[in-house]
Order: sequence, then C-alpha cells, then structure tokens
Amino acid sequence: MSKWYILDDENNPVPSTITEYLKWEESNPEKRIVKQEYIGDIRVSTVFLGLDHAWIGETPILWETMIFGGEYDQYQVRYTSYDAALQGHEIALSLIKTNKDDEEII
Repeated sequence: MSKWYILDDENNPVPSTITEYLKWEESNPEKRIVKQEYIGDIRVSTVFLGLDHAWIGETPILWETMIFGGEYDQYQVRYTSYDAALQGHEIALSLIKTNKDDEEII
C-alpha cells in the first residue's frame, strides 16, 4: 500500500510514489496549504501532508491542522479527509477566538 499521495481536482487522495508526489507538489503549491489564518500573532495552519501518517490501519491520514503561538501553541490534529481538515481548521480557530475576541482574523 502506498504511503505517498497526491490530490486530484476534487481534493481526493490518489496513491503515488515519492517521485510523483514531489513533482505534483512543485506543480501545485497552492494545494498543499488548505487554509492558513492569523489571529493577531497566532497562526492556524491546515495542510495536506502527502505522506500517510496512519502507521497502523488502512485509512490514510493525510491532512493536519496546527496552531503556532499563544495558549494552544503546538496544538495538532490530523485527518483522513479534506472536508474533515476544513472542519478541524474551524475548530482550531474557535479555540483561539474564545480567548481573543478582539483580534481580527487575517
């Protein structure tokens, strides 16, 4: 089973080799970053990993949300689908917003 994946036009994972992944990443840099937002100086970043992080199990884990800075610095959650990653990104934002209601999201 492949450990490397690329995304098709609908953001579905497609098994690939590391070489195919690297070529895809170079040609599609905008697909790697799902969402990236700042609340003040805190960054919430959701990305497509390309490498399956599910070392046990059959469903690949290919997306990740992290928070950089603030009270939740290094918060990290990984996902098995693009849609779950989008939802997880919003959850991470809500963690920060509850403590920084006066900050603007950019």
